Amino acid sequence: MSIDAKQNEFSEDVVSYIPALRAYAWVLTRKQQDVDDLVQETLTKAIANAHQFRIGTNLRAWLMTIMRNTFYNEIVKRSRERTGGKDCVSGTASTPGTQEWAVRGSETMNAIMKLPTHYRDTLVLVIMMGESYEDAARICGVTIGTIKSRIHRARAMTLQTLGETTLGEP
Repeated sequence: MSIDAKQNEFSEDVVSYIPALRAYAWVLTRKQQDVDDLVQETLTKAIANAHQFRIGTNLRAWLMTIMRNTFYNEIVKRSRERTGGKDCVSGTASTPGTQEWAVRGSETMNAIMKLPTHYRDTLVLVIMMGESYEDAARICGVTIGTIKSRIHRARAMTLQTLGETTLGEP
């Protein structure tokens, strides 16, 4: 296969993962204006480093790892910058519809967002994004057993926050 054909195949594969990248970016950022920026930055880095991708490995996991690292690097960078006020109106979230399912979904997402970062990331990757335990372990840089443990604990803490069970109940 020629280099041009490999590049075209790589590009087509990357494009097919954009919806999954957008969904993961939404979970990470929770701000619509930041979703597009994070996806664009991820794709830019992926294209610039396409030569580092090993054919035969999981492209989706590779892209998700780039996105996760980009997101956390941006948090560190922003923590050093002190611009704008915390009471700025532009940061105020709008209230979704009053349907019960929307309220419950919002409560669930709020409970998930309150989880410690390592639990939240694992829960989002495996449960919400559908990544395998193996891929999540690679993305997070931990063992599969750690991923399984984190998912169990994240589920229990989320249910406890929602008032559906306590950590000691089966």
